[in-house]
Amino acid sequence: MQSFRTELENPIVEKDIIQLEKSIRLFRDGTLDSEKFRSLRLARGVYGQRQPGVQMIRIKLPYGKMSVKQMLKISDVSDEYAIKNLHLTTRQDIQIHYVSLERTPELWSELEKDSITLREACGNTVRNVTASYNAGIDPKEAFDVCPYAHAVFEYFLRNPICQDMGRKIKIAFSSSETDTALTFMHDFGFIPQIKTENGVEVRGFKTLVGGGLGSQPILAKVAYEFLHEDLIIPFIEASLRVFDRHGERNTRSKARMKFLINKIGYDAFMELVEKEKTANKVKTYKIDYKNYKQTEPPTNVITTPVEIKDKAAYDLWFETSVFEQKQKGYYAVCLKIINGDLKTDRARKLAEIVKKYAADDIRVTINQGMMLKFVPTAALPNIYVELAEIGLAEPGFDRTFDITSCPGTDTCNLGISSSTGATEALEKVIRNEYPEMIRNNDIKIKLSGCMNACGQHSIANIGFHGSSLKVGALTVPALQVLIGGGNSGNGAGRMADKVIKVPSKRGTDALRVILTDYENNGLDGEYFNSYYDRVQGKDHFYNLLKPLKDLTNLTPDEYIDWGHSEQFETAIGVGECAGVMIDLVATLLFEAEEKLEWAKETLAAEKFADSIYHTYSFFVSTAKALLIDKEVMCNTQIGIINDFDKHYVSKGLFTFAPDFKTFILRINENEPTKQFAEAYLNDAIQFVQAAKQYREKLLLK
Repeated sequence: MQSFRTELENPIVEKDIIQLEKSIRLFRDGTLDSEKFRSLRLARGVYGQRQPGVQMIRIKLPYGKMSVKQMLKISDVSDEYAIKNLHLTTRQDIQIHYVSLERTPELWSELEKDSITLREACGNTVRNVTASYNAGIDPKEAFDVCPYAHAVFEYFLRNPICQDMGRKIKIAFSSSETDTALTFMHDFGFIPQIKTENGVEVRGFKTLVGGGLGSQPILAKVAYEFLHEDLIIPFIEASLRVFDRHGERNTRSKARMKFLINKIGYDAFMELVEKEKTANKVKTYKIDYKNYKQTEPPTNVITTPVEIKDKAAYDLWFETSVFEQKQKGYYAVCLKIINGDLKTDRARKLAEIVKKYAADDIRVTINQGMMLKFVPTAALPNIYVELAEIGLAEPGFDRTFDITSCPGTDTCNLGISSSTGATEALEKVIRNEYPEMIRNNDIKIKLSGCMNACGQHSIANIGFHGSSLKVGALTVPALQVLIGGGNSGNGAGRMADKVIKVPSKRGTDALRVILTDYENNGLDGEYFNSYYDRVQGKDHFYNLLKPLKDLTNLTPDEYIDWGHSEQFETAIGVGECAGVMIDLVATLLFEAEEKLEWAKETLAAEKFADSIYHTYSFFVSTAKALLIDKEVMCNTQIGIINDFDKHYVSKGLFTFAPDFKTFILRINENEPTKQFAEAYLNDAIQFVQAAKQYREKLLLK
């Protein structure tokens, strides 16, 4: 593998990409631990696929926003490095698949030429900051949340406090109390509020913390009914510092922030957050929303008379996929994209349509579609005709007909059964048998390939996740059916009940049973979840669906998953591994010294808070390495700190006054000043020297 060099003007980004290339070489040589390499590449948007030898690349688009130029660049990159497809995700990212690991630095460099990043799109970091796709044009919004989402994205990108946490962090901003960004299922959620203080309007946010989906979904708790706009970043920062120190690190299923809050209690968590604010880089953070570059309406839009051949189809599209913006005279046009898959040739044609009729601001939506902004009223017939020509004028955006799904077993290591094939089959049932549901915006259907809920099945009115059933010596692909979840608005939500598991090929019949029962027995104007509650839904629907669970009458076709031709069997994707054994303790000590170098660099740049946190991370990493030498494994940073006192300081092997815990946690008690940063770093330098001497003596025995 030849050394790769970028041609970028940004030295920070260039250094990042070159480090990725160097790490790939070290991994291939067998001199970089596979788990460490995995952590490093994930933080740079490089994710191992189910198929061995290729990667999924996740492109980070803050709140789903991209320009026409950026969409064309991503399309070019997909053509050159992947399979000519853009996969839109529920996190408002774009993924491309089947990329060679060795080509990822070059790919990243190409994207960065148009200000597109991979950094922290995956891994135990702050993931993409999402927001309502209609933010900035929503007639119901108190104010545009995009400047705030962008500020949070920029503040935590490459921030030392969130580079190597126990698990990922997800943040969302909703445009209004309708909560279209689903704040209730996030680690941090923000809903804009305005209140009057002394006759002056003040901006702030209803703030939620500790939500999440996965195999154990938990609703977020309200941290503040109103948090001043200048305090949202300090609150997130202090919370992340607490999570980094106290959060689980070994058992991934217990490592999200929601589990930490449940473990120590909400009040204890918030007390730790308040204490941590002393060490924050900032006590307040003013977000300059007035200078945020707002989207400009298109100029010189030329329309020509067009013939609408099917007026009913046009009217249905207008009713279900178009809405009037708060800016009078303009409409937003939403694109329903099945399974979130957009071929690059179609993306290029879409780019030409956007240039002619819409603003240069394309939004990826959390239901795997797209939204075009500032389409003049007069241009709606033109844009409809041209979108229809490329198959992007389907009705029913974000309605019952628009099913959210993840890639499932197509590419994901964790997928159990097909989600994309099942989604196509379910949408066909709605289109052909329940056409009135194309208009319905009450029932949301969501499907994931496994229990981890990338397709958000946990909060669906009707949800499915991939599973399997044993039938003698064989295995049948299955779908777990969930019912009764949803968005209640203003930061509240419902988690769906697990009702029954059925063979995957019977998922369509399960949908028929549920929709038909609701159609026949729901009261006029009664929402689906209200009906579900009224009939005591879980038992009611279990009894209705129970015949589909019978495995004595399986047909040969039911042993084959949707979209496949071979007999089903559960499988786990193949990951990477290093070629030779390594000295794990030496590797961890080396990595700790890297953090010490970062501390020196940031101190020289007068980034005192960053330097202090790098120094703190060095202390923890060095203690962890030495504890592994004694075969002591810890699952939290605070556990490492306590165990180092127990196994080293109390036995006189290292000296700290009064103990290691008090010594290291001075980070909580001091403002991030130059004086403290220098003193803390000097203490760390002495510790690394003592650790090296101890290790050398140990190896000589």
